[in-house]
Amino acid sequence: MQDIAESLALAAGMIFSVDADLAEIVALSLRVSLWACVIACVVGLPLGALIAISKFRGRNVLLVVINALMGLPPVVVGLIVYLHLSRSGPLGFLGLLYTPGAMILAQTLLILPIITALSRQVIEDLNVEYADQFRSFGLTRFQRIQALLWDARYGLLTVGLAGFGRAVAEVGAVMMVGGNIDHLTRVMTTAIALETSKGDLPLALALGIVLICIALTVNGAVYSLRATAERMAYA
Repeated sequence: MQDIAESLALAAGMIFSVDADLAEIVALSLRVSLWACVIACVVGLPLGALIAISKFRGRNVLLVVINALMGLPPVVVGLIVYLHLSRSGPLGFLGLLYTPGAMILAQTLLILPIITALSRQVIEDLNVEYADQFRSFGLTRFQRIQALLWDARYGLLTVGLAGFGRAVAEVGAVMMVGGNIDHLTRVMTTAIALETSKGDLPLALALGIVLICIALTVNGAVYSLRATAERMAYA
């Protein structure tokens, strides 16, 4: 018990003194996850909106596939990305394996189905509500997507935050394609696993505390955005 208390005290000291190794790991984690979230949102939000307003053969099958991909195991995503980026893979010439770029790609593929599926649900509900107005104005499909994305911006921000929260907590895929290389591809989750196995509890605890704080911040932001959207809806 005393060892744990000492480790917690050391972890708190590392956080408040902004330890260099701790700051480097946290910064890389945030950079990788933010880039993955941005790319997934740029692709997933318009794609979700397009699916939401479209009627075509096989739509239900597509929705089933997207919803199934939301639960895709991270190690499977990591394996797919690894096979493509390895020296013998089709994208091996890019030299991205064991770099932050590979980690961003893996996290993007992991959260893209989540962003697409959740945004599709948000936009589809709004599209039903505005269907008559869109028909009366004679808007094109592109104009409808623009209007829906703007009107649902608060709900879509929560979708983006949910994707970011999923990305920053990921360990399996980034471990496989990043290699957990010190000062290059070591992020919070992989560092926690490594430092715990080495018995370096202070650094592992410090990273865990920071990760919990990030999760709480993301969930608080989601709650605030939902409350703001509800107030504006009833205004």
